[in-house]
Amino acid sequence: MKFSGGNVLITGAGRGIGEQIAKTLASYGLKVWINYRSKIEEAQKVQEEIEKNGGQAAIIKADVTNEEEFINMIKTIIDSDGELAYLVNNAGITKDKLALRMSVEDFTSVIDANLTSAFIGCREALKTMSKKRFGSVVNISSIVGEMGNPGQTNYSASKGGLNAMTKSFAKEAASRNIRYNCVTPGFIQTDMTDLLKAEVKADYEKNIPLSRFGNPSEIADAVAFLLSDHSSYITGEILKVNGGLYV
Repeated sequence: MKFSGGNVLITGAGRGIGEQIAKTLASYGLKVWINYRSKIEEAQKVQEEIEKNGGQAAIIKADVTNEEEFINMIKTIIDSDGELAYLVNNAGITKDKLALRMSVEDFTSVIDANLTSAFIGCREALKTMSKKRFGSVVNISSIVGEMGNPGQTNYSASKGGLNAMTKSFAKEAASRNIRYNCVTPGFIQTDMTDLLKAEVKADYEKNIPLSRFGNPSEIADAVAFLLSDHSSYITGEILKVNGGLYV
């Protein structure tokens, strides 16, 4: 896969889908900036594995819900590399609870972590990428942002907002040759889904036309495509990677 830019920032890249995105993009020759908030050992492990396989990686700490920290993180990257070519807004949280029992804090904290942080990243990327009139951003959304889910009113709202926001950024940035797209994963095999009981997982799989959970690498491949030169005429797209569960 071909990339005209040289580096990428991935938020929340110390584990799970973010970790795999980092490894995949590094395998294509990009310098990967691995963002973490608190668990430096996870970020270091990803960096070490990338470097062991001949890739370039750096770790960078920032709470992406903090506007100043996000801005300073991007400034650090530009001071180091002279550019920020690509951004993947992957960081996010869940606070699942039935809406009747959900507090305003439960709602707003998820919005801040999943949507507001991505807004900051998208805005700051637009500022710096505009100088070179080149760049690509991929936001990691979710199938529940399209179809909703009981117990995830806050999460669904954050991801649905992310989908709509991505389209708006795409329209604003197109004249500057900067692209914004979304990937909406379905059920993906991660540490979190590994905790599901076998019978629960089997019930979920019955509803998936491809009859299985996805792999993090399948999300990472979709992200790589949307960042790459091979998708140069694609912007404002919501790419579903869900095994046919929601089409």
